Amino acid sequence: MAYYGLPTHIIQNDHLQIEVLASAGPRIVRLRRAGSDENLLAETPEISWPTPFGEFHIQGGHRLWHSPEAFPRTYYPDNDGLKLEPLPGGVCLVGASETANSLHKEIEIHLAADRPAVKLVHRMVNEGAWPIKLAAWAITQLPLGGTIYLPQPEGPAESEYLPNRRLALWTYTRLRDPRLELADDMIRLHARSDLQAIKIGYRNIHGWAAYARDGITLVKRFAITQEAEYSDYGCNVEAYCKDSFCELETLSPLTLVKPGQAVTHIEEWEVEGQIPPK
Repeated sequence: MAYYGLPTHIIQNDHLQIEVLASAGPRIVRLRRAGSDENLLAETPEISWPTPFGEFHIQGGHRLWHSPEAFPRTYYPDNDGLKLEPLPGGVCLVGASETANSLHKEIEIHLAADRPAVKLVHRMVNEGAWPIKLAAWAITQLPLGGTIYLPQPEGPAESEYLPNRRLALWTYTRLRDPRLELADDMIRLHARSDLQAIKIGYRNIHGWAAYARDGITLVKRFAITQEAEYSDYGCNVEAYCKDSFCELETLSPLTLVKPGQAVTHIEEWEVEGQIPPK
């Protein structure tokens, strides 16, 4: 198998098929339901840009970055050097060393045996001689045409005099962007093409966010660490949309990673038919 000329590896069962790059990444490039040829992830192999370390190819699908975002550190190319390590019911993708960043990335993939679900264990391992403060940032690119759902807190705060919500807005985000729908129970980002990018983020206390398109819903679940420090004004969930794809992103807490240790961030994906109840 191949993904636009790059060799791939497939793991599958009676519910899902996952295709990963076999020599680059770690990257998940295709997610299919059993019996379907439709890729539920976006494919963007034509998008790339130069960095001091070489050309970075965004590829599409699912990737692991480190936050806070900064150029060129975050955009370190992952074009080769990947190792595949088989696991029972899955695989571990071990990326090459990012020598300038003194770390490497790993993604463990575990397919659920009884339902269309997968567990992803993201790791960023400090290979250097000094501690590094960072967050693991799990980014899933999705095709346009659907809606991102970001659940909001319910009920009053501990005190009616104190705020209970905070929304992070990027410099290019327009408050009156027609794709952005703000409501008391749910923020919705409608994934339509526009040359103007939009990105929002917030502290999600429900432990899930979702993308629904053509009757299929991808739910990403993650652990909540209430008192932890997060990037980007305290965001553990972020959403992005531009002209050819959208992104649903989750982040681990900012962590001081000692030499030889790792920060770990777990997502559990469910491919189901509806938005889950809050």
